[in-house]
Amino acid sequence: MPWWLASHPMDLQDFLLRARVLKLYRQALRISARAPPSAKDELRHTIRQEMQNNRGCKDKQRIRYLISEGMERLKRLDEMLDMQGH
Repeated sequence: MPWWLASHPMDLQDFLLRARVLKLYRQALRISARAPPSAKDELRHTIRQEMQNNRGCKDKQRIRYLISEGMERLKRLDEMLDMQGH
């Protein structure tokens, strides 16, 4: 049995939240690819660290908040990179 199923079976809400988190992570990595070379590695490290810091969160309300906060931060980063021409 895969490790992610060993702890508990996912219900539909868990599955959908997980999909949203993964989508946010992929979007963040795509946007970070547009960053200047001098900032790209640090930005990717920060993205991974944020994900890792909240990996064990089981509170669905908190996860929704973190996703919302992440989307806002990602939107601001995207706009900033657009203004800088990246």
